[in-house]
Amino acid sequence: MEKIKKFFGNKWVGFTLATIVYVLWFVVWTGNWWLILGVGVIYDLYISKYFYRYVWSKNEALCEKSSLYRNIYEWVNAIIFATVVATLIHIFIFQMYVIPSSSMEKSLLVGDYLYVSKVTYGPQMPNTPLSFPFVHHTMPMSQTKKSFSEAIKWPYHRLKGLRKIERGDVVVFNFPAGDTVLLENQAITYYDVLRDYQKQFGPKRGREQLEADYTIISRPVDKRENYIKRCVALPGDSIRIENRKLFVNGQSEGKITEKQYCYTIRTSSALSQYAIDNLGITEIMGNGNSYISPLTDSMVEALRKMDNVISIEPYTVTDQAFPHSEKYAWTADNFGPLWIPQKGETIELSTDNLPLYERIIDVYEDNDLQVKDGEIYINGQKSNSYTFKMDYYWMMGDNRHNSADSRYWGFVPEDHIVGKASFIWLSLDQNKSFPANIRWGRIFNKIK
Repeated sequence: MEKIKKFFGNKWVGFTLATIVYVLWFVVWTGNWWLILGVGVIYDLYISKYFYRYVWSKNEALCEKSSLYRNIYEWVNAIIFATVVATLIHIFIFQMYVIPSSSMEKSLLVGDYLYVSKVTYGPQMPNTPLSFPFVHHTMPMSQTKKSFSEAIKWPYHRLKGLRKIERGDVVVFNFPAGDTVLLENQAITYYDVLRDYQKQFGPKRGREQLEADYTIISRPVDKRENYIKRCVALPGDSIRIENRKLFVNGQSEGKITEKQYCYTIRTSSALSQYAIDNLGITEIMGNGNSYISPLTDSMVEALRKMDNVISIEPYTVTDQAFPHSEKYAWTADNFGPLWIPQKGETIELSTDNLPLYERIIDVYEDNDLQVKDGEIYINGQKSNSYTFKMDYYWMMGDNRHNSADSRYWGFVPEDHIVGKASFIWLSLDQNKSFPANIRWGRIFNKIK
């Protein structure tokens, strides 16, 4: 044991081990070779000790002379160390996420706290490294003040992960349509409101009126709202939805046990609260003899067996969906066919299919896209084809009729992917008080 302690206590052994860890983590994994200069700092820390001799020794002397200084120093040192460690874990390893809405019920419930792995797909380096720690995009105690600075902007760079996204994964990502935000009402999507204004006032006047009514801001990719959905289609896949049923590459999607659709329920007498709670129904509209509620297949079967249930009919959504164009009269229940873009693949472009991919070309891949006299121009050049620079994904909530997902705002670019939702580490029922609000049966459940 003494030999082992002596071996690891050797300054050259310590320097070698620290250098190996630093180079593998911060140089090789990040791919930033400028960080190799940090080896000089490690050398001074273990070997030359110039910084200690001329700077840090004075700090130690002050600690010995003044107990007040020593206490302040210890607190500041502990806070800085905890902040640095927590930040590195948040960037490279995992982050916590709480389910805010019912879009993934019954697979995930409101109040589920999730462990989101960044190692699985590879952590993404922040676009805005200068930011207040432990907050997302807005300062604490404020609704409007930014928590980050765009003085330094880093381009998209993802480190190597354990694997790629697979069909069926539950994924946390930055909301693609969250690049533009109405500051006074951040709960609604800017583009939805803009469409409503333009329908009412016309294209130009509608945009001007919206700008007059709201303060409009933009956010970088890493500071957009976090969403969680299930990845149902990968780059290169083709999808279509017929009468609510999703088909990927011509095949029906895999079975999702807790997937929900809305149904119209007609009864001869009112459903009791006991029956509603016993079935696990958390959302229901109506009373007396007619209801609308999202239900799983097992809930539908259980309701059909009840004596006072006359009929259960599928509810149909008729609102227009992506790409919100007159050329495509698609809805959430009848959609496609649509091809999901893949990095390096080239498609023929026309004014007919441009509505499907124009946001990718213009916004996500930062090109100057214009249409003049029925011709498409990309970066000033007339174009009849386009080669994609990134992979894209199609995300949908398991609560299919109560989910703002890709059917309404389109593709999720690879640079918006945050991580894989791995397991539930805590689950709290917001409608109950402690300790009855703890859903013990969900804690540490793997997310499927």
